[in-house]
Amino acid sequence: MPKKRDLNDWLDRDTFAAWVFLAPALIFLSIFLFWPIAYLAYLSFTDGNLGKAGMEWVGLSNYLRLFSDPDFWQVIGNTVYFTIATVIPSLIIPLLLAVLLNRSIQFRALLRSAYFIPSITSIVAVGLGFRWLFQNDGPVNSLLIFSGFNAIDWLNSPVWAMPVLILLSSWKQLGFNMVVFLGGLQIIPQSRYEAAELDGADEVAKFWYITLPGLRPTLVFAAVTTAIFTLRSFEQVYVITNGGPLNSTNLLVYYIWQQAFNRFEFGYAAAAATVLLAITLVLVYVQLQAWRQD
Repeated sequence: MPKKRDLNDWLDRDTFAAWVFLAPALIFLSIFLFWPIAYLAYLSFTDGNLGKAGMEWVGLSNYLRLFSDPDFWQVIGNTVYFTIATVIPSLIIPLLLAVLLNRSIQFRALLRSAYFIPSITSIVAVGLGFRWLFQNDGPVNSLLIFSGFNAIDWLNSPVWAMPVLILLSSWKQLGFNMVVFLGGLQIIPQSRYEAAELDGADEVAKFWYITLPGLRPTLVFAAVTTAIFTLRSFEQVYVITNGGPLNSTNLLVYYIWQQAFNRFEFGYAAAAATVLLAITLVLVYVQLQAWRQD
């Protein structure tokens, strides 16, 4: 009996110690994560208008207005197009670069560093650079004219403005995903490639049947993180297009900012932000399910 009591005492001490060590992190998360999420949900059910003396409970009015607003659905379409068109090249190009730089080639360390530079560059500075590149008298149009093509009004065209943002975002994500894939390649046993060589497999077969299956968890992680990165895109829209022309580059986060800080309709903006939160949670759930299966 005394031994059992002593064991329970130690278990209680361990539990108490665990809560003591977890308390700072839990307090931090409660203040800066859980409470803002709870307040966001509450705010979405109010008018949240700074023009009134106080907030009024409006129930589902903000959500009904949101889902019946044609501009909101255009923004959702823009965001889906932007996300898909950014994620695909942001996976394919870094994957190919990672496979190449995983080999013993000359200047490998220098190339790895060079490709990672976009990930640590300020997106505002990059956005200003892209706006200069694609302005009417910028280097891109000068190159088109020199090559015998007509100049394109990139930033004022509903067709071509979005590809500029996609190009910027894909370039910005390139280095991070390349490093993620390089890490994933390190955990694939080299013996699999050696066995495949003995069976006469070429490089394409080894990539298709060994590298891709071995990188499945890494691919899921890179896809989800890139999708979340594109969903929260704001700076490139603010710096380059301001959501134009004709609302063609207005993304969900920029739309939320417009409603909150241009029109001061914080309740309506909170409803749109809650939709963004729900989409993000779905992506995280997909990632966790994929990891669990692997």
